[in-house]
Amino acid sequence: MKKITLLLGACILLFATAQVSAAPRLTIPESVFNFGYVPQNSKISHDFWLFSTGDDSLKILKVIPG
Repeated sequence: MKKITLLLGACILLFATAQVSAAPRLTIPESVFNFGYVPQNSKISHDFWLFSTGDDSLKILKVIPG
């Protein structure tokens, strides 16, 4: 009886882990950038790379810059 309970518990744990890992995940390797000294009224820019590293489709529904 203990073997069946242990096996059932292992199956439930495995199923729960599979459900958690099958999710979208956003990875931002560089979330902060230091421009250093910038003269007043200068125009500067920097590109941030966003990667979808999860197992499901990642949907970006709204972006608020600032």
